[in-house]
Amino acid sequence: MVKNNLKENKMARGFLSLGDLKKIPGYPSEERFKKGPVVVVECLEEIPCNPCETTCNKNVIKVGDPITNLPVLADESACNGCGNCVIKCPGLAIFVVDKTYSKDSATVAIPYELLPLPVKGAGVVCIDRKGNEVCEGTVLKVLSGKALNKTNVVTIIIPKEFADTVRFFKIKDIN
Repeated sequence: MVKNNLKENKMARGFLSLGDLKKIPGYPSEERFKKGPVVVVECLEEIPCNPCETTCNKNVIKVGDPITNLPVLADESACNGCGNCVIKCPGLAIFVVDKTYSKDSATVAIPYELLPLPVKGAGVVCIDRKGNEVCEGTVLKVLSGKALNKTNVVTIIIPKEFADTVRFFKIKDIN
């Protein structure tokens, strides 16, 4: 029943609220966020898909049988935020969030398949799930290369209060 309500909310609004997302089995507990980087699986699609499960070296993410189950953080305490699952998710629905980055800042690692790629130190305008600009951030690092299967991962530094909100960005000052 929860899944049906979430799908109805998504269809009505075009996105899921943070409250909705916290009901998905791939969303970490608030306690886990206090321990360092952790994956946030914002997947609501019950389709045959499990690359997140098969790529996780720590067995943190489970899809199980049937393969259409939603991904579950089976052992969130084992997650080290490596990001292997971010690269493999065909739906671009997985992020790594680190709310412990500094006193005032958090980081969000975001799958990024657009060009041009941002560079370390670049300023970005951070965007929420609705497409609204919510804050500014700075690119901390860009993972790119053949081994990443054409999905780059851009980690941005943002004000901590937006760690649950920011899920994309646009590069500032692109001509």
